[in-house]
Amino acid sequence: MFEPKNIIAVSTLLLSCNLMASTDLPGKGISVQPIQSTIAEESFQTLLVSKMLKKLGYDVKPAQDVDYNVGYTSVANGDGTFLTFNWSPLHDDKYAKAGGDNKFYRQNVYVSGAAQGYLIDKKTAEQYKITNIAQLKDPTLAKLFDANDDGKADLAGCNPGWGCEAVINHQIKTYGLIDTVIHNQGNYAAIIADTITRHKSGKPILYYTWTPYWVSGELVPGKDVIWLEVPFSSLPGDRRDVDTKLPNGRNYGFQMNQMHIVANKAFAEKNPAAAKLFAIMKLPIHDISAENMQMKAGQNKPADIERHADGWLKAHAKLVDHWLSEAKSAAK
Repeated sequence: MFEPKNIIAVSTLLLSCNLMASTDLPGKGISVQPIQSTIAEESFQTLLVSKMLKKLGYDVKPAQDVDYNVGYTSVANGDGTFLTFNWSPLHDDKYAKAGGDNKFYRQNVYVSGAAQGYLIDKKTAEQYKITNIAQLKDPTLAKLFDANDDGKADLAGCNPGWGCEAVINHQIKTYGLIDTVIHNQGNYAAIIADTITRHKSGKPILYYTWTPYWVSGELVPGKDVIWLEVPFSSLPGDRRDVDTKLPNGRNYGFQMNQMHIVANKAFAEKNPAAAKLFAIMKLPIHDISAENMQMKAGQNKPADIERHADGWLKAHAKLVDHWLSEAKSAAK
């Protein structure tokens, strides 16, 4: 039989082991529901966070694909746990409308240096000396980009409901382009595929895009296409007084963006390990573009994206271990 002092020793050892286990896997038994956008190329950054959470013991469910507005609402209400597509300042209105800092946990920057704007093919730009989108007020120049013979330039634009929609529509009016430029909307992937086909056939193209995304790997700025400047800064709504001019003096009409991981605030408060992870993870924008190009090349199945994410984590093993150590320390 155990003597009292032995019973105390065993109990102390068991308690110590339980505490160690809870620290090693602070997320054990806790479910997480990732939310991601319907843009397949944004799956990579979501999957990296999901895999890191699994390493902390969390029961991470398959990500739910929703549009941006639904995504913010889902995380605010607790139906979703986190999202990685919080573009700032592009999505500032969506973030605020869904509850802002009262509903969300948002710390630090996950991805930085995301650009947006309008581009045309370099051949047409050089031939007609087009450098600014306001030049398309000239019907003769606008007609160069007419894809359906209605006499107006066809701008390959963005999906309805995206943050860029309001900016593009606002700028077309503000820059006096309403009579010469049409903002073509719909499924961006289909629209940009048609644009690339036109370019390959030697026809002029006008389109909107953003980075990180595979388009700028297919239509390389400076080589195949050029960024168009705008005549002056002009954004809709609360951003009407924002200056979009870059430090180098160029003005492409959009602010440089950064992406944040946004989590349900109540979840983050109850899960310091996950909260710490959300706050310290960083992903180089060029790594996203490289992965997106692999998807464009045909590696676009869920299993492919899983492999890409596993490869990134393995290639950055020391950094991953550091993140995990920091997260586990936060749970103590």
